Amino acid sequence: MKDKAMSVVIIVTAFLVLGCVTANIEIPTYEVVSSYEDIEIRRYEPMIIAEVEVGGDRRTASSRGFSLLADYIFGNNTKKETSEKIAMTAPVQQQESQKIAMTAPVQQTPTDRSWKVNFVMPAEYTIDTLPTPNNSRVVLKELPSRTFVVICFSGGNSDGNMRTHEEELMNYIEQNDISIVGAPVYAFYDPPFTLNAFRRNEIMLEIVE
Repeated sequence: MKDKAMSVVIIVTAFLVLGCVTANIEIPTYEVVSSYEDIEIRRYEPMIIAEVEVGGDRRTASSRGFSLLADYIFGNNTKKETSEKIAMTAPVQQQESQKIAMTAPVQQTPTDRSWKVNFVMPAEYTIDTLPTPNNSRVVLKELPSRTFVVICFSGGNSDGNMRTHEEELMNYIEQNDISIVGAPVYAFYDPPFTLNAFRRNEIMLEIVE
């Protein structure tokens, strides 16, 4: 019960902090290669993420993952026998993990549904200077430069809103013969109390290079 209450406190605090500094918050560095209406091709610089994998439906997994990651950046970490607070960044990203069942013939089938949720670490850090997570579920990863096709939109993060814009993005990808790899990445920039009209949401798919 105490752990649950602490998780709620962490989530609320994180959203309050994020809400207070959204205008000045650090986001990943990228170059817009091309754009069409609300869709962009972006080239992202290398980055470091803190990531957890959690089960459940998309929205439940997002909340659980956010709690674990917020706990890490707010001080549940170790650096030279102390803890260190890490600045909040945006967006919070979420991607479905696909566990593949072995069959004959070879077929790809998602089994137990789980999600990877991550925070991008501030650019001032390297993998060696970031504090070590005390929770083994939080994993630090270095990601290389990558290119994504991205659709940006407002509104809530309901399944219906996400599905509508994912279909729009997929239509663009098919019409332009873009080769993609991996599952969609869902990116959310704003705390939940932000009015839907002012939210920034994105769906991203990595382009094969």
